[in-house]
Amino acid sequence: MHENIQGPERAIAIAVGKKSSNRTTAFEQLDELEYLANTAGAEVVEKIYQELDSPNPATAIGKGKVDEVKQLIEDEKIQLVIFDDELTPSQIKNLENELKVKIMDRSSLILDIFSKHAKTNEAKTQVELAQYQYLLPRLSRMWTHLSKQFGGVGTKGPGETQIETDRRAIRNKIKLLKEKLEDISVQRHEQQKKRVDFPRFALVGYTNAGKSSIMNLITKADVLVENKLFATLDTTVRSYRFESGKKILISDTVGFIRKLPAHLVASFRSTLAEAVDSDVLLHVVDVSHPQYREHIATVNETLEQLKIAQKDTILILNKIDLLEDVSVVKSLEMEYPNSIAVSAKRGINISKLLEKMESKISDK
Repeated sequence: MHENIQGPERAIAIAVGKKSSNRTTAFEQLDELEYLANTAGAEVVEKIYQELDSPNPATAIGKGKVDEVKQLIEDEKIQLVIFDDELTPSQIKNLENELKVKIMDRSSLILDIFSKHAKTNEAKTQVELAQYQYLLPRLSRMWTHLSKQFGGVGTKGPGETQIETDRRAIRNKIKLLKEKLEDISVQRHEQQKKRVDFPRFALVGYTNAGKSSIMNLITKADVLVENKLFATLDTTVRSYRFESGKKILISDTVGFIRKLPAHLVASFRSTLAEAVDSDVLLHVVDVSHPQYREHIATVNETLEQLKIAQKDTILILNKIDLLEDVSVVKSLEMEYPNSIAVSAKRGINISKLLEKMESKISDK
Protein backbone atom coordinates (compact mmCIF):
# COMPACT_ATOMS: atom_id res chain seq x y z
CA MET A 1 0.00 0.00 0.00
CA HIS A 2 2.69 2.47 0.99
CA GLU A 3 6.09 2.31 -0.63
CA ASN A 4 8.92 2.83 1.85
CA ILE A 5 12.19 4.36 0.77
CA GLN A 6 14.82 1.66 0.39
CA GLY A 7 17.77 3.97 1.05
CA PRO A 8 20.08 5.42 0.43
CA GLU A 9 18.34 6.69 -2.69
CA ARG A 10 19.75 9.78 -4.40
CA ALA A 11 17.17 12.53 -4.22
CA ILE A 12 16.32 16.11 -5.20
CA ALA A 13 14.37 18.28 -2.73
CA ILE A 14 12.10 20.97 -4.22
CA ALA A 15 10.13 23.84 -2.65
CA VAL A 16 7.85 26.36 -4.35
CA GLY A 17 7.14 29.77 -2.82
CA LYS A 18 5.46 33.02 -3.73
CA LYS A 19 7.67 35.89 -4.88
CA SER A 20 6.62 37.85 -1.80
CA SER A 21 7.59 35.04 0.62
CA ASN A 22 10.63 35.08 2.88
CA ARG A 23 13.47 33.32 1.04
CA THR A 24 15.36 32.59 4.27
CA THR A 25 12.35 30.71 5.67
CA ALA A 26 11.96 28.87 2.36
CA PHE A 27 15.56 27.63 2.44
CA GLU A 28 15.21 26.65 6.11
CA GLN A 29 12.20 24.54 5.15
CA LEU A 30 14.25 22.94 2.37
CA ASP A 31 16.93 22.11 4.96
CA GLU A 32 14.24 20.51 7.10
CA LEU A 33 12.96 18.54 4.09
CA GLU A 34 16.52 17.29 3.56
CA TYR A 35 16.64 16.23 7.24
CA LEU A 36 13.34 14.38 6.79
CA ALA A 37 14.70 12.68 3.66
CA ASN A 38 17.87 11.63 5.53
CA THR A 39 15.75 10.23 8.36
CA ALA A 40 13.82 8.18 5.78
CA GLY A 41 17.09 6.87 4.34
CA ALA A 42 17.55 9.05 1.24
CA GLU A 43 20.50 11.24 0.33
CA VAL A 44 19.59 14.71 -0.97
CA VAL A 45 22.00 15.58 -3.77
CA GLU A 46 20.39 18.88 -4.82
CA LYS A 47 17.93 21.39 -3.28
CA ILE A 48 15.83 23.58 -5.59
CA TYR A 49 13.64 26.56 -4.74
CA GLN A 50 11.36 28.19 -7.32
CA GLU A 51 9.37 31.40 -6.86
CA LEU A 52 5.98 31.34 -8.56
CA ASP A 53 2.83 33.44 -8.08
CA SER A 54 1.03 30.10 -7.63
CA PRO A 55 2.14 26.47 -8.11
CA ASN A 56 1.70 25.08 -11.63
CA PRO A 57 -1.58 23.05 -11.49
CA ALA A 58 -0.07 20.40 -13.77
CA THR A 59 3.41 19.89 -12.28
CA ALA A 60 3.73 22.29 -9.28
CA ILE A 61 6.89 23.76 -10.87
CA GLY A 62 7.29 25.60 -14.20
CA LYS A 63 8.04 23.90 -17.53
CA GLY A 64 11.63 25.21 -17.59
CA LYS A 65 12.24 23.92 -14.07
CA VAL A 66 10.85 20.49 -15.05
CA ASP A 67 13.44 20.36 -17.86
CA GLU A 68 16.19 21.45 -15.44
CA VAL A 69 15.20 18.70 -12.98
CA LYS A 70 15.08 16.16 -15.83
CA GLN A 71 18.67 17.02 -16.74
CA LEU A 72 19.78 16.77 -13.09
CA ILE A 73 18.15 13.34 -12.80
CA GLU A 74 20.20 12.15 -15.75
CA ASP A 75 23.47 13.79 -14.65
CA GLU A 76 23.29 12.82 -10.97
CA LYS A 77 21.54 9.42 -11.33
CA ILE A 78 18.62 10.61 -9.20
CA GLN A 79 16.01 8.04 -8.14
CA LEU A 80 13.65 10.20 -6.10
CA VAL A 81 12.22 13.76 -6.21
CA ILE A 82 10.61 15.15 -3.03
CA PHE A 83 8.39 18.24 -2.87
CA ASP A 84 8.02 20.29 0.32
CA ASP A 85 4.28 20.86 -0.21
CA GLU A 86 1.50 18.38 -0.75
CA LEU A 87 0.99 17.45 -4.39
CA THR A 88 -2.32 16.62 -6.05
CA PRO A 89 -2.75 13.13 -7.56
CA SER A 90 -2.60 14.59 -11.09
CA GLN A 91 0.60 16.52 -10.30
CA ILE A 92 2.26 13.31 -9.06
CA LYS A 93 1.10 11.45 -12.16
CA ASN A 94 2.29 14.19 -14.55
CA LEU A 95 5.66 14.51 -12.80
CA GLU A 96 6.23 10.75 -12.85
CA ASN A 97 5.40 10.69 -16.57
CA GLU A 98 7.81 13.58 -17.23
CA LEU A 99 10.69 12.67 -14.92
CA LYS A 100 10.49 8.82 -14.92
CA VAL A 101 11.45 8.60 -11.21
CA LYS A 102 9.54 8.19 -7.94
CA ILE A 103 7.79 11.38 -6.75
CA MET A 104 6.97 12.03 -3.10
CA ASP A 105 5.57 15.02 -1.27
CA ARG A 106 6.20 16.08 2.32
CA SER A 107 3.14 14.20 3.62
CA SER A 108 4.07 10.87 2.04
CA LEU A 109 7.67 11.30 3.26
CA ILE A 110 6.51 11.89 6.85
CA LEU A 111 4.21 8.87 6.58
CA ASP A 112 7.19 6.81 5.38
CA ILE A 113 9.18 7.84 8.48
CA PHE A 114 6.25 7.22 10.82
CA SER A 115 5.70 3.74 9.37
CA LYS A 116 9.35 2.85 10.07
CA HIS A 117 9.28 4.16 13.65
CA ALA A 118 5.92 2.73 14.77
CA LYS A 119 6.54 0.00 17.33
CA THR A 120 3.39 -0.53 19.40
CA ASN A 121 0.02 -1.77 18.20
CA GLU A 122 -1.46 1.71 18.71
CA ALA A 123 1.24 3.58 16.75
CA LYS A 124 1.08 1.02 13.90
CA THR A 125 -2.72 1.40 13.77
CA GLN A 126 -2.43 5.20 13.76
CA VAL A 127 0.11 5.15 10.92
CA GLU A 128 -1.96 2.66 8.90
CA LEU A 129 -5.04 4.87 9.28
CA ALA A 130 -3.11 7.96 8.16
CA GLN A 131 -1.71 6.04 5.16
CA TYR A 132 -5.18 4.95 4.00
CA GLN A 133 -6.51 8.50 4.47
CA TYR A 134 -3.62 9.79 2.34
CA LEU A 135 -4.17 7.06 -0.26
CA LEU A 136 -7.95 7.42 -0.71
CA PRO A 137 -7.99 10.63 -2.85
CA ARG A 138 -4.96 9.38 -4.81
CA LEU A 139 -6.47 6.08 -5.98
CA SER A 140 -7.36 7.42 -9.42
CA ARG A 141 -3.75 7.69 -10.61
CA MET A 142 -2.97 4.20 -9.30
CA TRP A 143 -5.88 2.68 -11.22
CA THR A 144 -5.58 4.64 -14.49
CA HIS A 145 -4.47 1.47 -16.24
CA LEU A 146 -7.46 -0.46 -14.81
CA SER A 147 -10.26 1.91 -15.70
CA LYS A 148 -12.17 -0.77 -17.59
CA GLN A 149 -15.74 -1.34 -16.35
CA PHE A 150 -16.50 -4.34 -14.17
CA GLY A 151 -19.83 -5.80 -13.13
CA GLY A 152 -21.50 -8.91 -11.85
CA VAL A 153 -21.15 -10.87 -8.61
CA GLY A 154 -19.46 -9.02 -5.76
CA THR A 155 -20.10 -5.53 -7.10
CA LYS A 156 -23.03 -3.21 -6.54
CA GLY A 157 -24.12 -3.80 -10.12
CA PRO A 158 -23.07 -3.51 -13.75
CA GLY A 159 -20.98 -0.45 -14.51
CA GLU A 160 -19.04 -0.14 -11.25
CA THR A 161 -15.34 0.45 -11.88
CA GLN A 162 -12.49 -1.24 -10.07
CA ILE A 163 -11.52 2.08 -8.52
CA GLU A 164 -14.97 2.41 -6.92
CA THR A 165 -14.65 -1.09 -5.48
CA ASP A 166 -11.27 -0.23 -4.04
CA ARG A 167 -12.49 3.10 -2.71
CA ARG A 168 -15.26 1.36 -0.81
CA ALA A 169 -12.80 -1.23 0.55
CA ILE A 170 -10.48 1.53 1.78
CA ARG A 171 -13.35 3.46 3.37
CA ASN A 172 -14.35 0.27 5.21
CA LYS A 173 -10.73 -0.22 6.31
CA ILE A 174 -10.58 3.39 7.58
CA LYS A 175 -13.81 2.82 9.53
CA LEU A 176 -12.40 -0.36 11.14
CA LEU A 177 -9.09 1.33 12.03
CA LYS A 178 -10.93 4.27 13.61
CA GLU A 179 -13.00 1.83 15.68
CA LYS A 180 -9.85 0.00 16.74
CA LEU A 181 -8.23 3.29 17.83
CA GLU A 182 -11.39 4.22 19.71
CA ASP A 183 -11.16 0.92 21.64
CA ILE A 184 -7.49 1.61 22.43
CA SER A 185 -8.46 5.12 23.54
CA VAL A 186 -11.11 3.73 25.92
CA GLN A 187 -8.54 1.32 27.40
CA ARG A 188 -6.08 4.20 27.81
CA HIS A 189 -8.75 6.28 29.55
CA GLU A 190 -9.41 3.41 31.99
CA GLN A 191 -5.68 3.19 32.73
CA GLN A 192 -5.50 6.96 33.22
CA LYS A 193 -8.36 6.86 35.74
CA LYS A 194 -6.26 4.53 37.89
CA ARG A 195 -3.42 7.08 37.85
CA VAL A 196 -5.57 10.13 38.56
CA ASP A 197 -4.28 10.51 42.14
CA PHE A 198 -0.93 11.84 40.91
CA PRO A 199 -0.21 15.18 39.19
CA ARG A 200 0.68 14.65 35.55
CA PHE A 201 3.30 16.39 33.42
CA ALA A 202 3.50 15.97 29.63
CA LEU A 203 6.62 16.67 27.56
CA VAL A 204 5.76 18.43 24.30
CA GLY A 205 7.91 20.17 21.72
CA TYR A 206 9.29 20.32 18.22
CA THR A 207 10.72 17.04 17.02
CA ASN A 208 14.33 16.42 18.11
CA ALA A 209 14.18 19.11 20.84
CA GLY A 210 15.40 16.69 23.51
CA LYS A 211 12.16 15.58 25.20
CA SER A 212 13.24 11.94 25.53
CA SER A 213 16.64 12.95 26.94
CA ILE A 214 14.92 15.00 29.67
CA MET A 215 12.52 12.11 30.34
CA ASN A 216 15.46 9.70 30.75
CA LEU A 217 17.39 12.10 32.94
CA ILE A 218 14.54 12.74 35.38
CA THR A 219 12.90 9.31 35.58
CA LYS A 220 15.87 7.06 34.67
CA ALA A 221 13.63 5.65 31.95
CA ASP A 222 15.19 3.90 28.99
CA VAL A 223 13.43 5.88 26.24
CA LEU A 224 15.07 5.75 22.79
CA VAL A 225 17.17 8.84 22.12
CA GLU A 226 18.23 9.38 18.51
CA ASN A 227 19.35 12.41 16.56
CA LYS A 228 16.50 11.79 14.15
CA LEU A 229 13.10 13.29 13.54
CA PHE A 230 10.18 11.38 15.10
CA ALA A 231 12.35 8.98 17.10
CA THR A 232 9.45 8.89 19.61
CA LEU A 233 6.03 7.87 18.28
CA ASP A 234 4.65 5.97 21.24
CA THR A 235 3.75 7.72 24.46
CA THR A 236 5.88 6.62 27.40
CA VAL A 237 4.62 7.29 30.93
CA ARG A 238 6.98 7.08 33.91
CA SER A 239 6.69 8.05 37.56
CA TYR A 240 9.02 10.29 39.56
CA ARG A 241 9.16 10.98 43.28
CA PHE A 242 10.54 14.28 44.56
CA GLU A 243 12.78 14.29 47.63
CA SER A 244 9.76 15.63 49.55
CA GLY A 245 8.00 12.35 48.79
CA LYS A 246 5.49 13.79 46.31
CA LYS A 247 4.95 11.55 43.31
CA ILE A 248 4.18 12.66 39.75
CA LEU A 249 3.73 11.02 36.35
CA ILE A 250 5.60 12.26 33.27
CA SER A 251 4.68 11.37 29.69
CA ASP A 252 6.76 11.77 26.52
CA THR A 253 4.86 12.48 23.30
CA VAL A 254 5.47 12.52 19.54
CA GLY A 255 7.37 15.60 18.34
CA PHE A 256 5.64 18.30 16.29
CA ILE A 257 6.88 19.67 12.98
CA ARG A 258 5.92 22.37 10.47
CA LYS A 259 3.24 21.37 7.98
CA LEU A 260 2.44 18.12 9.77
CA PRO A 261 -0.33 16.51 7.66
CA ALA A 262 -3.77 17.08 9.22
CA HIS A 263 -4.76 13.42 8.92
CA LEU A 264 -1.59 12.48 10.81
CA VAL A 265 -2.42 14.86 13.67
CA ALA A 266 -5.94 13.38 13.73
CA SER A 267 -4.59 9.81 13.77
CA PHE A 268 -2.26 10.58 16.68
CA ARG A 269 -4.91 12.40 18.72
CA SER A 270 -5.20 9.50 21.17
CA THR A 271 -1.43 9.52 21.73
CA LEU A 272 -1.57 13.26 22.36
CA ALA A 273 -4.36 12.66 24.91
CA GLU A 274 -1.59 12.38 27.51
CA ALA A 275 -0.80 16.04 26.86
CA VAL A 276 -4.49 17.01 26.80
CA ASP A 277 -5.16 15.36 30.17
CA SER A 278 -1.98 16.55 31.90
CA ASP A 279 -1.86 19.16 34.70
CA VAL A 280 1.31 20.84 33.45
CA LEU A 281 3.01 20.92 30.02
CA LEU A 282 6.80 20.79 29.75
CA HIS A 283 7.46 22.52 26.42
CA VAL A 284 11.01 21.58 25.38
CA VAL A 285 12.85 23.84 22.90
CA ASP A 286 16.25 23.32 21.28
CA VAL A 287 17.59 26.89 21.69
CA SER A 288 20.75 26.00 19.77
CA HIS A 289 18.65 25.62 16.61
CA PRO A 290 18.63 28.74 14.40
CA GLN A 291 14.85 28.48 13.93
CA TYR A 292 13.92 27.84 17.56
CA ARG A 293 11.43 30.75 17.61
CA GLU A 294 9.54 29.24 14.66
CA HIS A 295 9.62 25.89 16.45
CA ILE A 296 8.02 27.46 19.53
CA ALA A 297 5.34 29.01 17.28
CA THR A 298 4.67 25.66 15.52
CA VAL A 299 4.24 23.84 18.84
CA ASN A 300 1.96 26.58 20.17
CA GLU A 301 -0.19 26.34 17.01
CA THR A 302 -0.50 22.56 17.50
CA LEU A 303 -1.42 23.07 21.17
CA GLU A 304 -4.09 25.51 19.97
CA GLN A 305 -5.47 22.78 17.67
CA LEU A 306 -5.63 20.47 20.68
CA LYS A 307 -7.29 23.29 22.69
CA ILE A 308 -4.62 23.16 25.41
CA ALA A 309 -2.56 26.27 24.61
CA GLN A 310 -3.73 27.93 27.86
CA LYS A 311 -2.60 25.00 30.04
CA ASP A 312 -0.03 25.69 32.78
CA THR A 313 3.36 25.38 30.99
CA ILE A 314 7.06 25.42 31.80
CA LEU A 315 9.18 26.37 28.78
CA ILE A 316 12.40 24.32 28.92
CA LEU A 317 15.18 26.00 26.92
CA ASN A 318 17.29 22.92 26.21
CA LYS A 319 20.78 22.38 24.68
CA ILE A 320 22.34 25.54 26.17
CA ASP A 321 25.68 23.68 26.10
CA LEU A 322 25.61 24.05 22.30
CA LEU A 323 25.22 27.85 22.33
CA GLU A 324 28.26 29.75 21.10
CA ASP A 325 27.39 32.72 23.30
CA VAL A 326 26.11 31.56 26.72
CA SER A 327 25.37 35.18 27.71
CA VAL A 328 22.13 34.94 25.67
CA VAL A 329 20.70 32.49 28.23
CA LYS A 330 19.80 35.28 30.68
CA SER A 331 18.08 37.34 27.99
CA LEU A 332 16.16 34.24 26.82
CA GLU A 333 14.91 33.55 30.35
CA MET A 334 13.83 37.20 30.61
CA GLU A 335 12.10 37.05 27.21
CA TYR A 336 10.20 33.91 28.20
CA PRO A 337 9.11 34.51 31.83
CA ASN A 338 8.01 30.98 32.80
CA SER A 339 11.13 29.29 31.40
CA ILE A 340 14.28 27.59 32.56
CA ALA A 341 17.50 27.06 30.58
CA VAL A 342 18.97 23.56 30.82
CA SER A 343 21.24 21.05 29.15
CA ALA A 344 19.81 17.54 29.32
CA LYS A 345 23.03 16.16 27.84
CA ARG A 346 25.24 17.67 30.55
CA GLY A 347 22.68 17.75 33.38
CA ILE A 348 22.84 21.54 33.72
CA ASN A 349 20.02 23.11 35.79
CA ILE A 350 18.00 19.88 36.00
CA SER A 351 17.70 20.28 39.79
CA LYS A 352 16.29 23.80 39.21
CA LEU A 353 13.83 22.38 36.70
CA LEU A 354 12.66 19.81 39.26
CA GLU A 355 12.21 22.60 41.84
CA LYS A 356 10.10 24.54 39.34
CA MET A 357 8.04 21.43 38.58
CA GLU A 358 7.44 20.73 42.27
CA SER A 359 6.36 24.33 42.86
CA LYS A 360 3.68 23.83 40.18
CA ILE A 361 2.03 21.00 42.12
CA SER A 362 2.34 22.44 45.64
CA ASP A 363 -1.26 23.68 45.42
CA LYS A 364 -2.61 20.72 43.46
